[in-house]
Amino acid sequence: MSLTAKDLEIVQAQLAQGERDYRIELINGEIILMSPSGYESDEVASEFNAQLRNWVKPRKLGRVTGAGAGFVLPNSDTRAPDVSFVQAERLRQSPETFAELAPDLMVEVKSPSDSVKKLRAKIDQFLEQGTRVGILIHPKQRWVEVRRSNIEPVTLKDGDVLTVPDLLPGWEVRISELWSPVFED
Repeated sequence: MSLTAKDLEIVQAQLAQGERDYRIELINGEIILMSPSGYESDEVASEFNAQLRNWVKPRKLGRVTGAGAGFVLPNSDTRAPDVSFVQAERLRQSPETFAELAPDLMVEVKSPSDSVKKLRAKIDQFLEQGTRVGILIHPKQRWVEVRRSNIEPVTLKDGDVLTVPDLLPGWEVRISELWSPVFED
């Protein structure tokens, strides 16, 4: 039996009634329950989200969301990246449930339970469905991979600066600023 985004909304509502906060996605008609991310990966995703939102919002360039926002992709899968950006002209008003489009930019942050291969496959699926830029962040190994359709991925490390001039002219983030800080006594 192949399920739809509407079925996913119903399951989410049922889980919420039980006061359980699960992340779920709809992939090839199947509902996939996802485990929570690790603390460090969530902190890195939050930092990336903040850096992006702080650039986008005052310029009214579009919408930035976290892992709770789902996208119904053109192939009918409903997926939720760790961070996403949609240009203002493509999404004038926030939908109540899932956005029925592919975000312009999506980010996945590797947690301890994630496989790099599966995260790359997820990003590539978004790219196939219309996302322009996919970013994979690996906090433990301290690298960022920028993926685009039909272009070799670019890997950035500490000392490098991430830019996405075609989507976010002027925005830049030092890779070293993404990592969780270590607080000294």
